[in-house]
Amino acid sequence: MRNDGRVTSAFQPVFSPLVTSAVETERHVASAGWDQPPRLFALVRTQDLLAREPHLRGQVPEGDDPDGYTAIEQENLPHTSSLESLLGRLAWPEEVDGVALAVERIVVPPEAERDLPDNPEQATEALAAHPERKDVRLLVAVLRDGESTCLLRQREHDSDEKVAMGSDIAPGLVHALAASLED
Repeated sequence: MRNDGRVTSAFQPVFSPLVTSAVETERHVASAGWDQPPRLFALVRTQDLLAREPHLRGQVPEGDDPDGYTAIEQENLPHTSSLESLLGRLAWPEEVDGVALAVERIVVPPEAERDLPDNPEQATEALAAHPERKDVRLLVAVLRDGESTCLLRQREHDSDEKVAMGSDIAPGLVHALAASLED
């Protein structure tokens, strides 16, 4: 093996356009801190968005990838008692290529769920007060073609470099978001 003396820098992964958009969206959400309500984003191909809305040139970063996505936040989400009911009512026009959802959750060890009160509010309070609880934020992104990715940030390790990524972190949310994209 021949060595010409050059050393390359640290490993630089190459992400799909969906993963790149999800990472950018998660960082945008993270910049607003913790204790946020769910945040929903439509994902559209940046080149298609700018073709339909040329006045957005200069406002929307075009990036280096012609297949890249722009996340458009859907503000004023209706108030609902459950995220599942909100997701069940979503429908997207064909111009929307995908969807991303950022939501905060509490994670506790399995034994913490034993002997919870029957009252949902009291059960939530008991879980929130558990000494081993972990606060996490999930960002789940799904495209119409079925590609998906999930990102997970922990409050106690709140750093862009410590965000976990995988396709099976939140399968229920992936399925619910994919269903909202079906015709």
